[in-house]
Amino acid sequence: MIKLRLFVVAIAVFIGHIVSGQTLIAQEEKPHIDVVGTAEMEIVPDEIYLSIIIKERYEGKEKIDVESQEVQLRNSLKEIGVNLNNFYLSDANADFVKIKWRTKDLLSQKDYTLKVDGATTVGKVFMQLDKLKIYDASIWKVYHSKMDSLKKETNIKAIKAAKEKADYLLSALGEQTGKVIWVNDSGASLSPVLYANSNERLDLSYGKFKNDELQFQKIKISASIQVKFYIK
Repeated sequence: MIKLRLFVVAIAVFIGHIVSGQTLIAQEEKPHIDVVGTAEMEIVPDEIYLSIIIKERYEGKEKIDVESQEVQLRNSLKEIGVNLNNFYLSDANADFVKIKWRTKDLLSQKDYTLKVDGATTVGKVFMQLDKLKIYDASIWKVYHSKMDSLKKETNIKAIKAAKEKADYLLSALGEQTGKVIWVNDSGASLSPVLYANSNERLDLSYGKFKNDELQFQKIKISASIQVKFYIK
């Protein structure tokens, strides 16, 4: 009697596995469509980071130290409306670095970063640098202050594009888009816009900015999202 009960239970379990397997197969074989939606957005950077290196130098026999040049630069930046909180040492622990400068004397330098909000301000800054004879400066990178929200907006456009693609493809077959099965978001990506390591270093001559308006490469945000829908 015990053996018979065990045999019945074993059959029930086996049948249960068969039914479960058939259910899974049925789910996997249910008609679906797999599409990829893409979106792009180009934005004008509103955060421009400049790399500025102030070095000790000689004018005739007079040595112009870093401290006096820094004071002059800070005053010049303040005159053109630059927030001095955005002018800081590139390294929080930066200190004088000994380098050689045209002569055998050991001279010092300081590396700074300056963040400004547009091309017009960049031009003004470089004009001041030119007047102060601070020539070792370049655009380091550009960015946008609302980058996170712009990435989200691009992702939303990409997933809507996926739904629109599924709709028109299925409508051509007389079918309709059903519920979402899954979404694969590869994440929004940015086209790199780096200047310090490229050939796009700016000429610091005054004439460069006197009549010409600076133009910056736009930042491109791209998104690609794969979505699988059931077919009704």
